[in-house]
Amino acid sequence: MAQEALPIARIPTASYRLQFNRQFPFSFAKEIIGYLHDLGISDLYASSYLAAKEGSQHGYDIVNHSILNKEIGDEQTYQALIDELQRFGMGQILDFVPNHMCIESNENLWWMDVLENGPGSSYARFFDIDWRPVKKELNNQVLLPLLADQYGKVLEKGDLRLVFAQGAFWITVNDLQIPIEPKTYLHILGHGLESLLQELPEEDPSLLELLSIITTLQHLPPAIEQDLEKKAERYREKELVKKHLRQLCDQSPEITGYIDKNVNIFNGSKGDPRSFDLLDGLLQEQSYRLSYWQVATEEINYRRFFDINGLAAIRMEDPLVFKETHGLLFRLIQEGKVTGIRLDHVDGLYDPFSYLHDLQKGCFIRQILPVTPPDQREHEAEEIEYCLQQYQEQLKRKPGYKPFYVACEKILMKGEQLPEEWPVFGTTGYDFLNYLNGIFVDTENAKSFARIYDRFVGKAVDLTEVVYEKKKLVLQVALSGELNMLADQLNTISEQDRLTRDFTQNSLARAISEVIAFFPVYRTYVNTGLVREKDSQYIESAVAKAKRRNPAISVSIFDFLRCVLLLKFPEHTKEEVKGHWLNFAMKFQQITGPVMAKGLEDTAFYVYNRLISLNEVGGNPGRFGTPLEAFHGQNLERYKFFPHAMITSATHDTKRGEDARTRIAVLSEIPEKWRKALTRWSRVNKRHFKTVDNQKVPDRNEEYLLYQALIGAWPLHKLDQEGLELFRSRIREYMLKAVREAKVNTSWINPNSAYEEALVGFIDAILGDLPDNLFLHEFIPFQRQISHHGIFNSLSQTLLKMASPGFPDFYQGTELWDFSLVDPDNRRPVDYSSRSQALTALKEREAAIGPQALMDELLSSRDDGRIKLYLIFRCLNYRRMNREIFEKGEYQPLEAHGAKARHVCAFARRAPGKTVIAVAARLLATLTTEPEQVPLGEQCWSDTFLTLLKGSSNHYRNIITEQIINAAEHQGEMRISLAELFTCAPVALLETVG
Repeated sequence: MAQEALPIARIPTASYRLQFNRQFPFSFAKEIIGYLHDLGISDLYASSYLAAKEGSQHGYDIVNHSILNKEIGDEQTYQALIDELQRFGMGQILDFVPNHMCIESNENLWWMDVLENGPGSSYARFFDIDWRPVKKELNNQVLLPLLADQYGKVLEKGDLRLVFAQGAFWITVNDLQIPIEPKTYLHILGHGLESLLQELPEEDPSLLELLSIITTLQHLPPAIEQDLEKKAERYREKELVKKHLRQLCDQSPEITGYIDKNVNIFNGSKGDPRSFDLLDGLLQEQSYRLSYWQVATEEINYRRFFDINGLAAIRMEDPLVFKETHGLLFRLIQEGKVTGIRLDHVDGLYDPFSYLHDLQKGCFIRQILPVTPPDQREHEAEEIEYCLQQYQEQLKRKPGYKPFYVACEKILMKGEQLPEEWPVFGTTGYDFLNYLNGIFVDTENAKSFARIYDRFVGKAVDLTEVVYEKKKLVLQVALSGELNMLADQLNTISEQDRLTRDFTQNSLARAISEVIAFFPVYRTYVNTGLVREKDSQYIESAVAKAKRRNPAISVSIFDFLRCVLLLKFPEHTKEEVKGHWLNFAMKFQQITGPVMAKGLEDTAFYVYNRLISLNEVGGNPGRFGTPLEAFHGQNLERYKFFPHAMITSATHDTKRGEDARTRIAVLSEIPEKWRKALTRWSRVNKRHFKTVDNQKVPDRNEEYLLYQALIGAWPLHKLDQEGLELFRSRIREYMLKAVREAKVNTSWINPNSAYEEALVGFIDAILGDLPDNLFLHEFIPFQRQISHHGIFNSLSQTLLKMASPGFPDFYQGTELWDFSLVDPDNRRPVDYSSRSQALTALKEREAAIGPQALMDELLSSRDDGRIKLYLIFRCLNYRRMNREIFEKGEYQPLEAHGAKARHVCAFARRAPGKTVIAVAARLLATLTTEPEQVPLGEQCWSDTFLTLLKGSSNHYRNIITEQIINAAEHQGEMRISLAELFTCAPVALLETVG
C-alpha cells in the first residue's frame, strides 16, 4: 500500500536555467553541477528535454511527451546527471510544455495518425481541430499550410512527390513524409489494372493477392467513421493491407514494377501541367489539404501556439490527453528526479484552474506511490485510489495545500494578480523583473524623454493607440483564421435565439475583433459558469471601449457578445445552449492571450521605442519607470500571497540581456545629454541613409531604436576587426528581427528585401572600422560613460533579486555581464570552463586576502564581470545557509534621508532574533559628479543615512565584504551612514550580529 507520509513541496533557494539541445546535452550539464553548487544554486532549472523536432534549439517543439530527446541524451546519461544533482543535494525544475506539439515531424506519431485517418483517428480528439470549419471545402479535412508557394505551383514544379515504402504510400513535402489515406490507395493500385490483368495469368498468386488487397480497401470503413467497432476494423484492416503489400512486393518483381510505374505516373512530368492531374485528384481525397503557408492566416482550422503553423494545440482538457502526455513527467517525479515544474504558457490552456488541480493531484499520487517494477503492479489501481482519497482528505484539512512545486509562466498586466485559488507557488518572475527594472529609470524625466522621442521621430506616439492598432493588425494578418472560427461559433449561438439571429457573421467578427483589441489583460478565467469579479471588470471595460470606438457597429451586437462572455443567459435558456455559451467564452479566452502577446510584445514593443529597457515581456513602457513605493508594494504582495514564487531578471524570452537593460536605463537620468548625442549621431550618419520607394532607410523610429540597442549591447572590451564584424552581424540580425516584428516597413509574412538590404547597409556603414568613422568616434566615449553607471545598476539589480521575497532564478551565463539581445542572440553557447575557473580563483583569492580586499580588487577590474560573479557567490551561499529568513522573514521597506536619499533602495527581511537588510544604489548618473566616478564614500553620499526599524541592532556584518557596520542612535532611532556602508561597493547585504 502507498506510503503514509504526505509530500511537502521542495522550495528552491536559487535556480539556474539551462538550455538543453544537441550542442548542450545531459553530459555537458553534469560537468557543471559542481560549479553551480559552489555558486550557491540549489536547483537546476532545465529547459524541456522531452522528444522534440530534430535539431531543435529550444525544446518547445515537442513531438512525443513520453520519451527523452535522443539528441540530448539517453536514460543512462540522464541518470548520470540526476546522480550528480543528488550528490550535491540539488533539485531539478523541469520546463513542461502542456499546450502544443510540433506537427512538422514524422516522429509525431499522433499527428501522422490524424493525417492518415482524419476525424476517425484515435488521436483526432487530442488536437484542437475544427472538422466543420467556416470554409466548407475543408469539411473533414485539416489545413496543412506547409508549402512555400501556392499549391498549384508547388504541385506542377514536382515538389510534391508520391512515394511507396514498406507497404504504404506517402507524400513528401519538404523534409516530411505525410501518410496517404489508405482507402485512397485504390487510386494508385487500380490505375492501369486492366493492362496488368492482361500481362499476368488469372491464377497468378501475386495478382490474386493484389486483387484481394484491393477488395479489402474497397470495404475499408471511411476516415470519417466514428463508430468504435468500425474504427477498430479500419485500423486492423489498413495495417494488414500495408503488411500484405510489403510482403507482396518483396515476393513479386512484377507487382513492384507495376506500383513503381504508377507512382511515377502520378508524380507527373515537370513542364506538363496535365500530367499532375492524377496526383492532384489523389490529394483532394485526403484528410488534409496542403496549402501555401500564408493561407493559414485566414483559413487555419486547428488551433496553433500563437501564429506558428508548425505547433498545433492539444486539448489538455481531455482526460485521455492529460494521461498520455504526463506519463513520463509523473514517472520522473515518482522517482525523485524532477522536484519542481515550470509550466509553459499557462494561458494557452482551455481551463488552467482545472488543469493545475489535476497536475497537483497527479504529483501527489506519484510522490507517495511506491516505485515498483512493471511486473509487480497488479494492485496499482487500488493504490492510486487510496492515494486519491488521501489527497482529498488533505485538501479538506488544509485548503490551498500544494504538494509539489509548480510555477507558471504568466504575464500579469498592471493591477492584475495571479488567481489565489490556483494551486501554484507563483509566476516565473516577469512581474518582478519589470518592477525591479523600473526603479533604475528616473521617473521624474518622463515628460522630457517623451518630448525627445516625439521630436526625433517626428510625431507624438501614443502607446495605447499603438497597442490597439497592432492587436487589430495581428488579428487581421496573423490570427484571422482563429477570429473566423470564433465568429462562426458565435454566429451559431446567435441563430438559436430569435432576438439575435439577424446578427450577421461579419458584424459579429468585427465586434469580437474590437473587444479583443481593447482587452486589458492577456485573458480571463471564466470556468464552468463562474465569472470572477475581476474578469467581469475586464470584459465590461473592453466592451465599453469597443462600443465608444465603433459607433457604426450596432450596440446590440456588443451587448450580445458581452452577455455571452459573462454567461448572462436569458431566461429559460436550455442547458445545451448554456454549454455552447460557456464553450465560446472559454475559447475566446484562449485567443486573447496570443493576440496580446503578438500585438504587444512582438509588435508594439518594436514600434514604441521611447526607452527600450522598458519594452520587456510583461512590462508597460507607457509607465516611465517604477517608484520605490510601487516596487516595495509588489514585494509585499508577493510575500503575502506567493512567498515562494520564482523571481528573475532574465529569461530565454526577454528582449535583451539583464545588464544591457540596466545600461539603457541610465539614459533616463540624462535626457539633455541624450538629446544632444542623438542630434550629433543622426547628423554624422546622414550620408549613410538610402531611399527605397521614397522612404528613408532606416526611418527615424528605427534609427532611434538602433542607437539604444548599440548602447545596451556594445562589448566592454576593445574590438578588433574580427570582434567588430561579429558584433555587426549580431546587430544586423537583431535589427532585421526588430523591423519585421514592428510590421511597419517590412514583416515576416511579407519581407521587403530592398528595404532590409538598405537597413543592413546603414548598419555596416555606421559600424565600419574606418579612419573617417565619425559616428564611432562620437559614440564610444558616450557609451563608455553609460556603461560605467550601468555596471553598478547591474550589481544593485542582482543584489535586490537575491534578497526579495521569492527565490532568485539565474538565466544561463548571466553570472557574468550579459549584454545579449533578443533570441537567438541570448541563446548562444556559454563558456562554463572560464566561469568555473574564475569562481575557483575567486575562492582562493578570498582565502588569501579576505572578502573586503578582494572586493577592492574586483572593483578596479569590474569590466571582466568577476565582481558580479563574486556578489552572487557570497549572497547565494549565505541565503542557502539562512534560507528561513528569506522564505518566511517579514518584508519591511526602509527609508533613506539626506541629500542623496532617492538614490538608494533598501528593505529588511525580519524574523525573531534575526534581521537581514539589503541596500542598493540606483540612479547613479545623477549621483556622481564626475563622468566615471565610482559611487562610494562621503564624496558621493555626503550626509545620507538609512533609518532602521525600531528595536534594531547596533551592529551588522556585511555579508559581501565581512565588514562590521555600526548603527548610530539619533533622536531615538537607529541610523546607518551610507558613506560608511558604501566604501567597497554600492551594494550591501547586512545581518545582525551580537
